[in-house]
This record gives sequence, structure tokens and C-alpha cells, in this order.
Amino acid sequence: MTITEAVPAATSPTFFEFFAAPAVVEPPAAPAAVVEPPAEGQVAAEQAAAEPSALGGVADWAVGMMESIGAPGAGLAIALENLFPPLPSEIILPLAGFTASQGSFSLTAALFWTTLGSVLGALALYGLGAWLGRDRMRRVVAKVPLVDLEDVDKVEAWFERHGYKAVFFGRMIPLFRSLISIPAGIERMGLLTFSALTTAGSLIWNTIFILAGYYLGESWHLVEAYAGVFQKIVIAAVVIAAVWFVAAKVRSSRKPVTGEDA
Repeated sequence: MTITEAVPAATSPTFFEFFAAPAVVEPPAAPAAVVEPPAEGQVAAEQAAAEPSALGGVADWAVGMMESIGAPGAGLAIALENLFPPLPSEIILPLAGFTASQGSFSLTAALFWTTLGSVLGALALYGLGAWLGRDRMRRVVAKVPLVDLEDVDKVEAWFERHGYKAVFFGRMIPLFRSLISIPAGIERMGLLTFSALTTAGSLIWNTIFILAGYYLGESWHLVEAYAGVFQKIVIAAVVIAAVWFVAAKVRSSRKPVTGEDA
């Protein structure tokens, strides 16, 4: 027997043998995991965190406050904004409106708590002014270069005539929103009158920005861009006034003393 005869030849399966072979059944695929949609309150936080980095720090902090304690967190943030003016209400208030639009709390709650926070922060600065007092303030000002007590007298006389309007409209002007409470305390404006004017002015300011954030939705941060223009105008006006005041003082100090003045 030859080697070829000893090794059986490999044969191909016949037509019937091919179709008679058992079919290979693939195991069923695992069902896809069901992803739960994020809660509405989380949507506000995630979208706020995704805003431009210029807003990120303040926005993240404000969102954390609102997520932790709800609408009172917005009020606390605004109260701190009164005490620390670098915290911009132009970001906090629209963000509170946007968060309210997501259902985390009501629009009424946002308006109530932010206005309450504004009043409480203003009262704290009013108390600081009352503690400082007129006499202590004059002693401090007397040590400031280029500022005379006559200038203080003019400011006091102006505030006595226009103090009510200053407190009311001051609540709607960046930078002055907080500072206006201090002279009101120094001059001992009636506490009820001060509180009423502060509440009215703050409610108008807060309503404008909260409603803007509420209706703009995810584009709430656009409010800050327009408010920033107004703030820059105010800062420019303050700088111009300060430069004019200093120049006038320097010019008057250089005037030669005549015999009549002596």
C-alpha cells in the first residue's frame, strides 16, 4: 500500500450535507443601558458652567448657592454683592432668572429673595455709616490729601437736599448701589425711609435683570455684556470727575497769594 493510499483524501461536503449542518445561533445582544435625563435643576448648573470662562467663576459660585438652598441662595449672593461690589449683580440676577425658568424655584421667589438680600446688604452698610458717624468721618477726611472739610460740607448739603433721590436711583447705578448706603447712615436718614427707598429701587433693578435672564433662557449671559457697557460708562464718568476734582484742587493750591488773601 502506498502512502497515498494510506492517507484518506480530503473530500468536500455534498450539497445535502452542507444544508443539513446545524446553524450557528448568535447570542442575543445585551440591552442598551437606559440613561436617565438630568434633573431640571442640574441643567441650569451644567449650562452655566459651560458659559465663557469670563463668567465661569462667579456663575459657578452663584449656581452652587442656588442649588444648595434654592431661591434663598440667590438672595444671599445678592446680599454679599452689596458688601463686596466686585461681585456683579449683572451676572447673579440673570442667572437667578434663568434658574427660575428651569423650574428650580419660582419667579416670584427669585424676586422676593434677591430684593430681600439687597435690602439686608444695604442695611449692613447703613449701619457701618451710622457707626462711623459724622464727626469720625470728618476727622478721617481731614487727613486725606486734596480734600477739604468744605468739600465735605458741600456733599452733606447736597445729600440733605437730594438724599431721597440719591438712595432710590443709586440702587440702579453700578458701584453706587452699595456706596450710597454709607452716607445715608452717616447722615442718619430715617431707617424706615431708607428701607422703603432701598426696597423700591432694588426691586426695579432686580426685576429688570431677573426677567431678562428668565426670558433669554440659555442666552442669559448676554445680559452681562450690555450691562457691562453701562458700568464702563459709569466708571469713565467717575474717573473723569475724579481727575477734574484733583486738577481743580492742584490748580487752586498753586494760585499766588495776594495781599487781599493774606
